[in-house]
Amino acid sequence: MAGHIQDRWFKTETGPNGKPVRVKTDRHGSGMRYRARYVGPDGTEKSKSFPDKQKRLAEQWLTATAADMTRGQYVDPRAARITFQQFAEKWVATHTTEVNSREAAERRLRLHAYPYIGTRPLSSFQPGHIRTWLGELETNVPAASHRRIIFGTVSAAFSAAMDDGLITKHPCKARSVQVPKPSRSRVTPWTAAQVFGVRAELPEHLRATVDVASGCGLRQGEVFGLEEAQLDYEGGWLSVQHQLKRIRGKFVFALPKGGKVREVPLPTGVADALQDHSERFPPVKVTLPWRTPDGPLVTKPLIFTGTAGSHIRVSYFNDFMWKPALTAVGIIPEPDEGERHASAPQHGMHALRHFYASVLLDAGENIRALSQYLGHADPGFTLRTYTHLMPSSEGRTRKAVDRLYKAPSDHGHGPGTAQ
Repeated sequence: MAGHIQDRWFKTETGPNGKPVRVKTDRHGSGMRYRARYVGPDGTEKSKSFPDKQKRLAEQWLTATAADMTRGQYVDPRAARITFQQFAEKWVATHTTEVNSREAAERRLRLHAYPYIGTRPLSSFQPGHIRTWLGELETNVPAASHRRIIFGTVSAAFSAAMDDGLITKHPCKARSVQVPKPSRSRVTPWTAAQVFGVRAELPEHLRATVDVASGCGLRQGEVFGLEEAQLDYEGGWLSVQHQLKRIRGKFVFALPKGGKVREVPLPTGVADALQDHSERFPPVKVTLPWRTPDGPLVTKPLIFTGTAGSHIRVSYFNDFMWKPALTAVGIIPEPDEGERHASAPQHGMHALRHFYASVLLDAGENIRALSQYLGHADPGFTLRTYTHLMPSSEGRTRKAVDRLYKAPSDHGHGPGTAQ
């Protein structure tokens, strides 16, 4: 048995005859009688108190503690009393070097986890607590895809707590805990008429943003951060090297999402639109911090800028330029008088990337190339997102035969004669 049991009610003294005798202490009859003591793996003494008549329970606790240390399953009792919020706040501040990812994780925890499970000590969590929290989450967060992301963040925090030796079981990975299922909604790409309709409704100095997004598959921040040096008009390539990004309310230049610098084909039509745009609206030099709000300043001549001669402010663009254009084309309804446009996440500027993907797949481009052009880290993600847009084998067969029948023929005697 590790450690020893201290009896606070009695102590051993030397009697008149020189023999040890047990005598009552000043604490006899009050408070916890037994104190189980041991030295933890960190070299410091730990203890736990037990009431009168529970010496055997104290001995069993010491034996179990020694067994846990032998198996590598020991958890410091004082560390285990740390609440989920106390641990998660420290974890989220250091779990990633990407500022935006860190802020997003902090926001998810602050809004959807701390109010429900933040004050509970880590060591006290049972799968039932997670099931109850997921029930609350389903009530307050309708989108299953969002709930799945929130759950993933909380689960990652518990994984870190296990790695740090603060808990021995992962409450989110119990069989009875059902992970929120991913959304089954399919991407429905816009039609060409919708794309060019929205383009026509935007202010003239921003219409070419639609050409870059729908013709090269760039994200909104990559479009707004585009500069002339990224365009190889002769070779027909566009180099995606950075983006315009908002962090804690401040704009910065940063690497593309996931740090994936990439090259994408620059179609002639898009190149012509950009050259025409640059002639009418020359690039404007904009100076912003690099990567973080307190990062070093860098200057880039941006192709697309706001009316004040600075970078485009994304929220203003979305609310007062993009959504009115969607309304004019009939993609979203007109808001009531005095009301703002309704949220339309499926019709944000990201819809132009979906249009780009649909055009490439319909033309027979392979998933790996499309994934590279879109800047996805995993071609599997591209496949899962757009697999329903890939031409079917029977569709390819029909097109092949249709092309055969559309060959010049004066007799109409079938494909043999057409050839």
